[in-house]
Amino acid sequence: MGSDRPSRGGAVSAVREGDELDWASVGRWLRSAAPELSGPLNVLQFPHGRANLTYLLEVGGTQVVLRRPPFGKLPPGAHDMRREFRVLSRLWRSYDRAPRAYAFTDDHSVAGADCFVMEYRSGEVIRDALPFTMRGYPELGRRLMFALTDAMADLHLVDPLECELDELGKPEGFVARQVSGWARRWELAAPPDADPLMAEVGERLAKTMPDTQTHGIVHNDLKIDNCQFDPADPDRVKSVFDWDMATLGDPLVDLGTLLHYTPNADDPAEIQVGVRYPASLELPSQAEVASRYAERTGADVSGITWYLAFARWKTATVYQQLANRSLRGETKDARNAHLGNAAPALAGSASMLLDQLR
Repeated sequence: MGSDRPSRGGAVSAVREGDELDWASVGRWLRSAAPELSGPLNVLQFPHGRANLTYLLEVGGTQVVLRRPPFGKLPPGAHDMRREFRVLSRLWRSYDRAPRAYAFTDDHSVAGADCFVMEYRSGEVIRDALPFTMRGYPELGRRLMFALTDAMADLHLVDPLECELDELGKPEGFVARQVSGWARRWELAAPPDADPLMAEVGERLAKTMPDTQTHGIVHNDLKIDNCQFDPADPDRVKSVFDWDMATLGDPLVDLGTLLHYTPNADDPAEIQVGVRYPASLELPSQAEVASRYAERTGADVSGITWYLAFARWKTATVYQQLANRSLRGETKDARNAHLGNAAPALAGSASMLLDQLR
């Protein structure tokens, strides 16, 4: 189980104040779930995620990763560790970019919430600064983004039945449920002075939904900082993380998300809040990413504008939820406090994209 290769680097740090768990309980459960583990428990945290809490556990020299939801009030259906465990305990057989999950518990005396442990993999995650190990490659931004596009396309080509995930969700009506579900989340998250354009965009999205071409496994949050690369190979994603929203549905929802997180050079700064790339990277255009995906999968991407508009609107809701957690004092991660300020700009962008459908 796990890896016995210690890897500190800049990816992990001491556990952030307020994110501590009952480590004695975690250790007892872990040794019960995996009797082969023995020795003292050492804990570090992967601090870069904005929501779910992710820890690196070292037990007698063996490393595994523990995942649990954030503290505080959670939106309905969000941060589903049982779902993530189900996906990662099976998908690795058919999709080698998925780390293998080993054990799950819904006993909240262990970590205060549902949690699971999975395989630890070493590698680099691209965020605000380019890792030293990946500098010097020509056209690195294009290569990384096309690698991510290929990883997404390959996921969508996996047969859910082959990896026993054919009952992960109900693909029929997936897009309609996404729109109505995120509309309800916005109603719950919206501040008293919320821009009415968010609700208006939700209504327009519901009225203009495209027909679904095909169904497949949808990650639902696929972006570059949810991926890991081998520094020696920038042309292939090594691992994909954060599967707690994975389901069966319209794969173009994933492509829309990826396009949102692939800003065009002329996108205003207001809609790039939360989009993380080193400034030195020159990225391909959204059109090039969509074309690459179409070549890999055979999908018709001519209607992708709707999916990009949906991604902008959904992201605005996610940002407001994260900001609300900060305002309620449920986290001491200061990065989220002002994310809700981006909602009007994201709603405006989504509205302009929907205008193109007329």
